[in-house]
Amino acid sequence: MTTHGERPLDRASWEQRYTDGDLPWDTGEPDGHLRGVIEHHDLAPCRALEIGCGTGTNAIWLAQQGFDVTGMDLSPTAVASAEAKRATLGVRCDLVAGDFLTDDLPRAPYEFVYDRGCFHIFDDVQARAGFASRVGELLAPEGVWHSLIGSTDGPPRDAGPPRRSAAAIIAAIEPHFEILELTSTSFDRERHSEARAWVLVARRRVV
Repeated sequence: MTTHGERPLDRASWEQRYTDGDLPWDTGEPDGHLRGVIEHHDLAPCRALEIGCGTGTNAIWLAQQGFDVTGMDLSPTAVASAEAKRATLGVRCDLVAGDFLTDDLPRAPYEFVYDRGCFHIFDDVQARAGFASRVGELLAPEGVWHSLIGSTDGPPRDAGPPRRSAAAIIAAIEPHFEILELTSTSFDRERHSEARAWVLVARRRVV
């Protein structure tokens, strides 16, 4: 399990994590919060991007629901694993090794962007604001972003998802997004049941 001081951001470090199989975030099951957001907000299948798709579990699930999915991850090993899983299941989706912050995404704009625990890895306030701004750039007008974010709520812990306050989240995203939902929950009942989290759903502002 990753401690707060071990959140590498460079490509080589993420690649090493996947090469070593050090993947505490990879449950192998579609995220229940994602399912809930799709249902609760009545999101119809559309062009979608998953940031940090890892081994492809959630990108593939979205594709199975009819979404036109692009999954991107920094790690080529993660993307190769996702591609093998996609091929085995016979699912159609695009899987790309790259950095969504800096690399071109020729299929943009998207109507739906999803990340499970990517936004929250950035400690720097400006870096989180930059992440939100980039998501906004990639979304179509009034497109929706859903992020699962570790929360400062709950008892102290030395491991598990990074912790962000509601105030920090709002400060980073509100210039670019209208917040539709910011709900307190558990991050992952199976692996991180003690870790609180935020389910964020936001709509791109049209200025």
